Amino acid sequence: NDIYYIVMELVDGRTLKDMIRIQAPFPVEKAISIAIMVCDGVHHAHEKGIIHRDIKPHNILITEHGMVKVADFGIARAVSNGTITYGNNIVGSVHYFSPEQARGDAINRTTDIYSIGCIIYEMVTGKVPFDADSPITIALRHIHDDPVSPRTINQEIPPALEAIIEQAMEKDPAQRFPTALELR
Repeated sequence: NDIYYIVMELVDGRTLKDMIRIQAPFPVEKAISIAIMVCDGVHHAHEKGIIHRDIKPHNILITEHGMVKVADFGIARAVSNGTITYGNNIVGSVHYFSPEQARGDAINRTTDIYSIGCIIYEMVTGKVPFDADSPITIALRHIHDDPVSPRTINQEIPPALEAIIEQAMEKDPAQRFPTALELR
């Protein structure tokens, strides 16, 4: 009857954020396994023309069998000439959003890539890349600061994984992995 709604799968499991709170830092193999499945889900959305814009551990559900589900597409936008830019609206979770989101600039697939980089960082270090007392300060740190090297926090992280995290979190979107498939 012209009423539109979203139907989501009921996932029996918990959020990645809950797992990070209890288990982080994750063993490298576990973090990589989760990151691969996140990249697969995000790549699928991107291929359908959807940018999530709020990738964070709270929106990643993990079933009791270890299957990863990317959820909460509530602020996602379809990619088109009319929606790729959205003015000065800051949308997303401050600990995981990209410098361009913090500035209110145009976004594209690499915005989600940056957020995935933040999540991988948190999984292997047990810390978010940037933290502060206010959301504005955190946003400014995403724009201007480099995160502490993940290997400084956890020496078990291989240099190659650190390089992947750093590329995913490049300030310049053109320097990030261009797709979630390439990040994978």
